[in-house]
Amino acid sequence: MRYLVDGMNVIGTRPDGWWKDRDAAMLRLVDRLERWSARTGADVTVVFERKPDPPLRSTVIGVAHAPKAGPNSADNEIIRLVRADPDPAEIRVVTSDNVLGNIVNGLGAMVEPSAPFRDRID
Repeated sequence: MRYLVDGMNVIGTRPDGWWKDRDAAMLRLVDRLERWSARTGADVTVVFERKPDPPLRSTVIGVAHAPKAGPNSADNEIIRLVRADPDPAEIRVVTSDNVLGNIVNGLGAMVEPSAPFRDRID
């Protein structure tokens, strides 16, 4: 099972002030995902709407971003990644965005809601 995580969607599940410093929130999510992936062996890629500043890198998980920031840019990148995968049935997309979920489900990927996933990785 491979996970594609809609980063800002997962971050937004908690009203913890993340909007005051999006880059710090992105860093915290990457840290949580790294620890969860290391513990479980899960293959994880988090997708953000824009490149974090400073850029985030990981040797444990994939960190991706849309080529150009804008409305639904992370969603479009996730759709592109699912379409490009030779076995989308092995992908679980973590999002609570119904439109994105319906699209990737139609492409053969599974969908997991963001809030329960966030509970699991915290």
